[in-house]
Order: sequence, then C-alpha cells, then structure tokens
Amino acid sequence: DHRDLHSFPTRRSSDLNARNFEFSPDASENIAAVAPILERYGFKDRWVFRGNYEGGQCYGMTERQLLQLYKEADAFLNVTASQELREEHLSIPRRIYVESDPFAVQVKVARGDQPTLDALAAHDTHFSFGENFGAPDCDLPLEGVNWLPTRQPVFLDLWENPYPPSRDAAFSTITTWHNKGKNIEYRGRTYYWTKDREFLKFLDLPQRRSVPFELALEVDEPTHHLLTSNGWRLVHSLDVSKEIDDYRKYIQQSRGEFTVAKEQVVLPRTGWFSDRSCCYLAAGRPVITQETGFSKILPTGKGLFGFLTMEDILAAVDVIESDYEGNCRAAREIAEECFAAEKVLGSLMERAGLA
Repeated sequence: DHRDLHSFPTRRSSDLNARNFEFSPDASENIAAVAPILERYGFKDRWVFRGNYEGGQCYGMTERQLLQLYKEADAFLNVTASQELREEHLSIPRRIYVESDPFAVQVKVARGDQPTLDALAAHDTHFSFGENFGAPDCDLPLEGVNWLPTRQPVFLDLWENPYPPSRDAAFSTITTWHNKGKNIEYRGRTYYWTKDREFLKFLDLPQRRSVPFELALEVDEPTHHLLTSNGWRLVHSLDVSKEIDDYRKYIQQSRGEFTVAKEQVVLPRTGWFSDRSCCYLAAGRPVITQETGFSKILPTGKGLFGFLTMEDILAAVDVIESDYEGNCRAAREIAEECFAAEKVLGSLMERAGLA
C-alpha cells in the first residue's frame, strides 16, 4: 500500500555526497545514484527526497504529492530516526521509531536529554536492534521507553549466490577503520564508537591461520603498513561499495566474514547484530563476529559464530574449515529463519498493531 511510504529529508544543512564524502547543498549526484536503484525494484513514482535546508527541493514525487501522502498514511516508519518530525507528520495516526544503533539514545534518556525525550514521545511505538535489552547481562538503562526488539530484514532473493568461492577467497568485511565524534562519556568511562580499537586487539589473526583475511576500508599509509605487515589483505572500500551490485558481488565472492563491533554495542551486551553480516549469511557465507549478546538470540556454532577472545576466533575458523560447505548452508538457513524480510517486517507490523 503506497500510503505506508515515508520521506527521507536530511536533518543537516547540506547533503553528504556518497561518492566523495563531502558535504554539498546539491543532492543531485546522490539522487542520480539512488533513484535508478529504487526504480529497478518497483519504486518508480513511489519515492521522494526533500532536503531540510534553504533551497532544499523535492526530488521524485512533488511536495504536493508528499503532503497528500502524509494525509492518507496509516503509519510513519522512522528508521534510524533519520526524519525530523514536522507538523504534517504529527497528523499520521501511527508513528513508529526504529532504532538501528542502540546505546546513545538510551544514555541520553537516562541523562534526561529533552530533545531526545521529545523525539521519542512523538512516536507511539519504539523498536530497537538491541535484542538483548532488559536481560540481566545487558548493562544499559532502559527507563521511560518500552523498547521492542527487532532486527534487519533481508530480501533473500537478492542474495542468491552464483559464485563458488575460489581457493584464495578471504574472510573479509567492509568497514570504516576510525570514526570520530560519537564517543560517549557515561558513568565515568568513555564508550567508543570506532572499530580500529577492536581490530587492533586481534591484529595478528592472519598469522594464526593459513586462510586469508581481508579488509575493505580506507586508511592512511602508517595504518596500511601496520595491517599488511601483520598479514591482512587490503582493498579500497569505496571501490567495492559505490555500486550496490559491486557490494553484493564482493560479499558473495568472499569466503566468509570476519569482523568486530563497536564498543558501544559490545560492552553493554545490547544484542545488536550487523546488517552487513546479515548479507553475508544470506549469501551463504559463514560469519565470525564480535559478541554483543546476540548468541543468546540467534543460532550459533555452525554458519554463525560469536567471539570474545582470539581463541574463540581460531576455534570458529577451524570449525568452518573442517566443513566449509556445511557452514555455508547453515549460514543461509540462519538468514532464511531469522532475517527474511517477510518474517521480520511481518512481526514488526503485527506488534505495532498494523497487521
């Protein structure tokens, strides 16, 4: 039903250009990159982008069509809180908040941050990828909001894998090495929002096993040397992620995924799981990823492995290599059982009272 669509205006004063990662008031390059993909998958005349800054125009549907859509909509799905709420949104009967990265919002609520409290109060139902919320081992304040667990939906048809892995296929991941500006001070310590700190704990992993390990990222020369001298293969993340078909092919042609998670989801044991890791699973590629508490919720031990220590990683590699094809089948089965879009979205809509 078209009435369930929503728009994606930016809350910044300009748009981040996806090709050069620079801010610009001109969204046309991003539109040119995204619109053909939307139209390829059935969204011709069913998408809209409206920039929330001076001169920010509507692309796709007209603003008049967008405002009419809001008047007719049954519900508004605000994914990652990417949409600031305007007057026209408040008339929609149901406003559903879907949080993809737990921790920061929960800490702001605990601190009484009024803009965060107001934004959450403007929604009537709240979902989070923090699937371990409320468990005894989840060290995160949850006062004031009834968080419901959900996870990333994956359209499995798009991840059918035609590529048998080559002999030199690597355990890989696509990542950002260092993030700035999102670290959070809470209860006397800093919780970091960057992966380099976690990767460095396992820097010599490629020297521990004969299978190759590869990172798709962008780093400076000293970091490049540090990683390659420890046996990591490196490729440019921009080369494999500018086009969605290239991104998918890179994952499909990998041996599996090895990756870490950011401290903000690891230390509090949020139960968070990566959408990129879901894609590896859907492509029938085993995943070894840092434990966030997800192993209490998702099946692990074949196809999917959580780790805390280097010994955990090495044991997972050995299990995968002892029965690679079986672990590939198990990975796809986990995706089908746990992340299939119709199951995830059906559950979300049912619990939100929309189905």
